Formats: sequence, C-alpha cells, structure tokens
Amino acid sequence: MSSSSKAAVAQPAPRDLLGFLLGLIGVTIFGGTLPMTRIAVATFDPWFVTMGRAGLAAILAGALLLVMRRPFPPPQARRSLWIAAVTTVVGFPIFSAIALLTVPASHGAVVLGLLPLGTSIAAVVVNGERPSPRFWAWSLAGAALVLAFTLRTADASIGWGDVLMVIAGASASTGYAHYARISRWTPGWEGISWALVIMAPLTIPATLFLFEPAYWNAPREAVLSLLYVSVLSVFIGFFFWNAGLAIGGVAKVGQVQLLQAFISLAIAATLLGERVDATMIGFALAVMGVVIMARRSSVQHRR
Repeated sequence: MSSSSKAAVAQPAPRDLLGFLLGLIGVTIFGGTLPMTRIAVATFDPWFVTMGRAGLAAILAGALLLVMRRPFPPPQARRSLWIAAVTTVVGFPIFSAIALLTVPASHGAVVLGLLPLGTSIAAVVVNGERPSPRFWAWSLAGAALVLAFTLRTADASIGWGDVLMVIAGASASTGYAHYARISRWTPGWEGISWALVIMAPLTIPATLFLFEPAYWNAPREAVLSLLYVSVLSVFIGFFFWNAGLAIGGVAKVGQVQLLQAFISLAIAATLLGERVDATMIGFALAVMGVVIMARRSSVQHRR
C-alpha cells in the first residue's frame, strides 16, 4: 500500500467527520431530555408529557412541511417511517417518562450508556451494516465504561423502572436505524417531521384529553421543560441526528451516544445543582477516547 493510501485510511473522510459532528450536536440536544423530563413529570402526568411533546412538535412539523411543500415519502420508505414514528415519537418517551417516576437518574444514564450498542445492533439488522470485530470491541468497552460509572453509586437492584428503561432504549435504537434507512429516499428532517405528522391523529387528541385545568398554573420550570422536550428533543434534535446517521453511518455515528449520559449529568448539575466531580470528568474523557477509536474502526455497508 502506498503512503498516500495509508494516509487516506488513517484520516477519517470529511464526510464521516461531518456525520460525526452533526450526530454530536443531536446528542448534545438529547442530553437534556432526561433532566427536562424529570422536571416535567414532577408536575405533569407522564402520558400527558409524552403526548403533549409529540402533539406540539407535530404542529410545528406539519407547518414546516406545508411551507416547504414536501411530498409524502415514497412507498418503499413508509414501513420504516411507521416503525420509526411508533418507537421514537411514542415508545421511548412514554417508557422513559414512566420509568423516571420510580428510578434515579443513574439508572437512566445506564440505558443511555447502552444505547450505542443497541443502535449498532439495529444498524446490522435494519440497514445491513457490518462493523468490524475491532468496532464491536470498542463499542463493548464504551458500554462497560458507562455502566461502571453509573453503577458505582447506584442501587444495583433491578426493578420495573429498569425494565422500562431498557425497553425505552430498545425503542430508540430501533427508531434511529429506521430513520437512517428512510434517508435513502427522504432527507433526515423530513423523516422526523413526517413521523410526527402521521402520529398527530393520536397525539394531539390525546394531549387535549389528558390536559387538566390545574396545568394552567403549572410552575414555569415545568412548562419550559415540556417545551424543551417538545421543540428540541423530539423535533430539532432529530434534524442533526438523522442527518449525522445518514452521512456517517448508523453504527459509527451511534457511538457518539456514549457521551449522552455525561451530557445529561452535566445539564442536571447545572439545572438541579447535582455535584460533578473529578471521577465524572475522568470517565467522560475515557468514553470520549472510546468514541474516537470506534469512529476510526471500519464499518462495511451491504451493497
């Protein structure tokens, strides 16, 4: 192999780097989801939070699609669209919201730490990606690091809240892979927009049905938290995330999610006054190193 060829292999392509950066922006936005959801469910019913966030986002998505005059995705994308809609618009939000009523934030971080591994598995099943053994090794190492960090202070007992969090993580991973598949025919921002719109006949009426008069007097922080998960977590964040998955590949870009647990804890520390110590910083740096090594590992795509 020539020196120029070796340099090409050693240096990630600009397109892969763009996918990585877009994914990082999406993950940073998603990092606020758990803290904001915890604040919201302290005031609102978790079902109302789930339907309300999706219903409001559906109105924004529908308006954007109308203004841009975008056609409905082609028939070959519609099965994946429905799966992505059910798993990310309803599945992940409701399972995580109910779980957060009974489990501490550390358990939520465990699931977030396992999301990249689940996303990689979904990439293999849904999109035919073939990560190398080295990639799988780094993925497992990253998951182990996050588990070690979160379980060092957590109650190791397993309850229904943990089971619900695992289901939430599986829902998100499945949806992410299908959004990437949809991007073969439809841009990433259109994928999440149409997913929200096709669920609107459920989410908007459910939001109105679940609304209680007492919510008019809800604390400002609860309202702002609901707006965050509506506009950013379930809508704008997916613009960046879906684009990153489509450009850089589901398996590779999905490893950026290893940082999401630490982003969540940092946001929680800022908003809720939780303490961030040197151990957390050390683990975050180690996980960042794993993400970089996983991104440099080869991933083949089915032709």
